[in-house]
Amino acid sequence: METVPYLDLRPQYRTLRSDVLKAVEEICESTTFAQGPATSDFEAEFATYCGVDHCVSLNSGTSALHLALRCLDVRSGDEVVAVSMTFIATAWAISYVGAKPVFVDIDSVRRTLDPDKLEAAITPRTKAIIPVHLYGMPAEMDRVNAIAERHGLPVIEDAAQAHGAKYRGKRVGQFGKIACFSFYPGKNLGAYGEGGALITNDASIAQRARSLRDHAQSQKYFHDEIGYNYRMDSFQGAVLSIKLKHLDAWNAARTDRARCYTDLLKGSPYKLPAQFSDSECVWHCYVIETAERDRVRSALQDAGIQTAIHYPLPVHLQKAYAHLGYRSGDLPVTEALCKQCLSLPIYPELSKEKISHVASVLLDLEKSRTLHA
Repeated sequence: METVPYLDLRPQYRTLRSDVLKAVEEICESTTFAQGPATSDFEAEFATYCGVDHCVSLNSGTSALHLALRCLDVRSGDEVVAVSMTFIATAWAISYVGAKPVFVDIDSVRRTLDPDKLEAAITPRTKAIIPVHLYGMPAEMDRVNAIAERHGLPVIEDAAQAHGAKYRGKRVGQFGKIACFSFYPGKNLGAYGEGGALITNDASIAQRARSLRDHAQSQKYFHDEIGYNYRMDSFQGAVLSIKLKHLDAWNAARTDRARCYTDLLKGSPYKLPAQFSDSECVWHCYVIETAERDRVRSALQDAGIQTAIHYPLPVHLQKAYAHLGYRSGDLPVTEALCKQCLSLPIYPELSKEKISHVASVLLDLEKSRTLHA
């Protein structure tokens, strides 16, 4: 049986192996293991890549979101508007500062924050808005920012899945006051362990974030406020610098694979991800929708094809957030996507033959269902 993994990082490593091992050896020889020159070099390179002035490297994307809110002085009693169709870290960060997440629904086609629903969620307690560039697709930042400016609110871009994505010709990360990235290994730009970053054009925010990540030290052993140990280790900085040089090529390969899926599945009953003239999606996930998601996923598994679900239960219905009082039906588009979404295998090295096999099994499943209907 031909097997198709959802994600395989080994082919990528093989192309980088000599560079990675050389960089790791240099760090071991230098003994600069934590927040050393390798992380500083990556910060400068990633800031340039994203088109911003400052990058603060961190130990995770969750930490980046947390520090973003700390740097904006969001605190207990405040509200932050976000989407529920996201990895829960988006909401964790809001909770970490004692604020209340206020969830708005997504657009059914773009699958990102629906600007038409945004204004109604803003109250006098709202202190920030966090749109999520889900699956590598940029949110409608022009419309989000117009509403934010009208209410005097800062925007934090959650770009954890959108490294290199563009909106109206500019890379994501340039549209908010702050943007946050994750470098978890499976991301388009992934570390060999945990990693994250906060980027901004505001020098004072960058300075405070650098302090907060290192126990809020104004000078060694002197602490001006409550801080954290959110530093990036040097190994991850070195690996990310090596991989950053390949990111655009890898994203182009992902786009090519996404196009192949779309061409093969066009006209089928599966709802396919949309493309927009104002955006360049980087296809962190290729997500189809089907009312028979669980049956389809099981059949694909039986055929040796791995899939994923991003995400099976929206944040507003998670047990951890039951105290907020949300109920099923409050965010109908989000809830429908959670019930129907299925992420197909996608990564730069995925062969066209394997994509054809996945599409063939999907189409055969639909034919079989039609015949037995």
